[in-house]
Amino acid sequence: MSADMSDVIRAKHGRPVHHWRRDLVELAALFTAVAVADGVANLIGHGPDGPALLVISALVLAATAGFHTWWARRHGHAPPTEDTGARPSAETRSAGPSEQPGEPADAGALWRMRTTVKDEPGSLAALCTALAERHVDILSLQTHPLADGTVDEFLLRAPSALAAAEINRVVSLAGGTSTWIERADAHDLVDAPTRVLGLAARTALDAAELPLALRQLLGRCTIRSLPGRPAGRDRGPQPVPVPVEGVLEDTVMRLRAPEGGVLTVERPYLPFTPTEFARARALVELDNRLGPRIPRGKDVLTLPEGNDITVRRVDTSDLAAAKAMHERCSPRTLDMRYHGPVSDADRYLNHLLSPRFGRTLAAQTASDRIVGLGHLLWDGDETEVALLIEDEWQQRGIGGELLGRLVAMAVEAGCDSVYAVTQASNTGMVTAMRGLGLPLDYQIEEGTLVITARLEAASAGSHGDARTLLGEKVHRD
Repeated sequence: MSADMSDVIRAKHGRPVHHWRRDLVELAALFTAVAVADGVANLIGHGPDGPALLVISALVLAATAGFHTWWARRHGHAPPTEDTGARPSAETRSAGPSEQPGEPADAGALWRMRTTVKDEPGSLAALCTALAERHVDILSLQTHPLADGTVDEFLLRAPSALAAAEINRVVSLAGGTSTWIERADAHDLVDAPTRVLGLAARTALDAAELPLALRQLLGRCTIRSLPGRPAGRDRGPQPVPVPVEGVLEDTVMRLRAPEGGVLTVERPYLPFTPTEFARARALVELDNRLGPRIPRGKDVLTLPEGNDITVRRVDTSDLAAAKAMHERCSPRTLDMRYHGPVSDADRYLNHLLSPRFGRTLAAQTASDRIVGLGHLLWDGDETEVALLIEDEWQQRGIGGELLGRLVAMAVEAGCDSVYAVTQASNTGMVTAMRGLGLPLDYQIEEGTLVITARLEAASAGSHGDARTLLGEKVHRD
């Protein structure tokens, strides 16, 4: 019989199991003790001091019994010296499924899912039960009531082996319709109120953040800002008027922009819900009430030849200084930048400098004269970069400095790429784009060159020190 089996027999159901052989041994010991006692009693009883010896023996036995009782009570709560096998010890019991040492646990995959269920008692419970049967953990849930149902938005953690198509099938069998699902990441773990408050804070600090905040609020969508009067035209078709409360049309929402234009948000793959429309409208209203604003920080750079240049954010309040720079630029420089009639160049500035459509950096001399402009423009779901450097200040690295900072802003904003539209003969812009050290794609059509920089390899800190590229000293105010 093995040792394990002996332990089971000795402690079955948590109680000692009496074997017949043990009972036989105890009975034999009892008879032996009685025989010995009888012999001792006969020997002592027939002696001269027999009664005294019997009394002394009785006292010794009583003292021994009392000592045994005291000892048992004192040490009765001591831990057992061996495991009886009645139950697992605290160190070996497990509350969940056991894993072999060195075997990594399946962290699972994060998914964002949206589906429509009937507005009936038990419909959501049936959906959650179906997901639980496939070991899918529901991390968060938001509900968007509709007239004929409810749109439920989930953040799920599912086993890595469970594909999106299988999750979709499980949801469909549980009563979900119009299901949409895509991979999520750790940023989606933030609850909705916290995320909305964070986006509102970013928008309050910088008007250029509004399109980015809407994109993060609503997911993958295209956002276009149309000014009240198209840039470069005195007359022409105006944007379709939008009421103050905005317009929601299935996959498109239109909101009134602060300067009288129209902000259009489109998401073809998924209709907007009234809840999402209300959140977007509240964010735009906050931006409208705060008015134009930009951070006022600036960096002072020292060029290799010793001149100090200030780089700072600018907006429409700097329109006069930007127009003065245009007047000092040659027609060739303006033509390479705007790809059109030089006489129309000034008309684009109000649009370009507005923080509603992007961010603009200016390079400024010690005498407050603007000698360079760099633009980061939100173009739907794409991002454009553009540079204009005054002729006298070209070939000094100012364009590369501005471009590096603009790309750093694009990376911080979560953009996947930036593109520049220029002429094939504009070697300065080509050199500045190549100086970023990022993967570039080139496309040439009828003399127009489009250079796209892919930002996957970039990080928020990769261009964070770009301000040091021009010289030895950097001062921040």
